[in-house]
Amino acid sequence: MGLCARGTLDATITADYSVLMPFVDLPLSAVLQRAVAQAGYTDPTPIQLQAIPHVLAGRDLVALAQTGTGKTAAFALPILERLHTQARPQKRPIRALVLSPTRELAAQIDEGFRVYGAGSGVTSFVIFGGVGEEPQRQQLRRGMDVLVATPGRLLAFMSERIVDLRELQVFVLDEADRMLDMGFIHDVKRVIAALPAARQTLLFSATMPNDVEELARRFMKAPVRVAVTPPATTVEKIAQSLFFVEQGHKRGLLLHLLKDPQVRRALLFTRTKHGANRVAEVLEKAGVAAAAIHGNKSQGARERALAGFKQGTVRVLVATDIAARGIDVDDVTHVIQLDLPEVPEQYVHRIGRTARAGAAGVAWALCAPDERPLLKDIERTIRLRIDVVADHPFAGAAPPPREAEPPRHGRGEQRRFRPRRR
Repeated sequence: MGLCARGTLDATITADYSVLMPFVDLPLSAVLQRAVAQAGYTDPTPIQLQAIPHVLAGRDLVALAQTGTGKTAAFALPILERLHTQARPQKRPIRALVLSPTRELAAQIDEGFRVYGAGSGVTSFVIFGGVGEEPQRQQLRRGMDVLVATPGRLLAFMSERIVDLRELQVFVLDEADRMLDMGFIHDVKRVIAALPAARQTLLFSATMPNDVEELARRFMKAPVRVAVTPPATTVEKIAQSLFFVEQGHKRGLLLHLLKDPQVRRALLFTRTKHGANRVAEVLEKAGVAAAAIHGNKSQGARERALAGFKQGTVRVLVATDIAARGIDVDDVTHVIQLDLPEVPEQYVHRIGRTARAGAAGVAWALCAPDERPLLKDIERTIRLRIDVVADHPFAGAAPPPREAEPPRHGRGEQRRFRPRRR
C-alpha cells in the first residue's frame, strides 16, 4: 500500500482551550486516573488538555509543542484509554505503534506507557538498535498492545516478517521535525506504506517545516491541529547569556564557568561526537564529573551516562543534538552551548532542557568569531537580543560590535516567528 492523498492541512482546525481543568475531569477510566495520580500528576499541561479530547474522539491530530511540555502523556493516555476499554485479543496483536527518532526517547516513551497504563492490562514494548536482536524477536513473537520503535530496527524486523501491523489502530510519529532532520524521511515513508489505511494518525512536532507539512498532507485525514507554544519561542524562566570568546579559549572559559557552585547539573552541547568525547575528557581531568553521550556510544554506555546524570553522580552531561533528544531530566540547572547550532531553531530545543516542570533555569552560549552568522540567525529566529557577559577572563579587549537589535517583547509575552524555509 503506497502513500495516498488522505487530506490537507487546509482542513485542519486550530483548537483553543482556555479553561483549565484537573486530570480527574478528563474522560479517562478510573484505572488510568489512579495511575496518573500515583505518578504525582494533578493538572494536565496545555498540550495534554488540547490533544487528549481529540485523540479520544478518534481524530487525526497534528500537535505542535516544544520538548518537555508533556507530549508523551498527550498521546499515551488516550491510546491507553482506547485499548483498555476494548475486548482484549488473545494473541495481543500490535494495536498502536509509536515511531521515535532516538533510542533514549523511545525508551522514555515506553516507560510513559508503563507508568500511565499501570493496572490497565495494556502491554507495551520498545525496540531499537544498539542492543541484541534476539530478545526483541522473542518478545515480538509473544505480542504486545503498544510497540515503540526507532525506524531502523523496526524496518529490519518488518523485513523478517516478525512485525505484524495488520491490526494496527493508532500510529504516532513523535518528534517529526527532528526525525526528518536526521534523515529518516525514507524510512518513515516505508513504515507508513505498510500501515492499514483505516487508522488514526497522530503527528507530534516542535515545528512545522515543509517536509513535516508534506507528510501530514499525504497520510493524514482531515487532522485537527493544536499548538500550545509558537515554534522557537524561548521559555521566559530561562536566563540566557552570551559569551564572546576565541575558539581556542572556549574550554578555558568553560572550566571557569563550572567553578560556579550553582551549576549543579549541566547539559553541555557540542557540534560533533568527537568533540563531545574530548570535552568530557578535559572535564574529567579537571575534576569535574562528566560523561559523553552520542550516536557512536554503545547503548549500555548511553544508559549509564544518562542514569549517572539523573542520579547526580555525573555533574555535566556532554551531548550532541541527536543524542540529547531523549534526555528528560527535570532539574537541569544549566544548559551550556559550547558550539552554537547550525539550525537556529535547535537553540530553542537545547535551552528547553532547563526550566522544566515550572522551575527556573540558566542557558549559556559561547560564541567564537566564526560563529557570528549563526548567532545572527538565532537572534533573528527568537526575536530577542541575548544579553552579553563581557566580564570574564577570556573576553579580550572589547566585545565585537553587533548589528541593530532585533525586536524585543515584553516579559510574559509570546514571541512568534515563521519557520524558515530550508
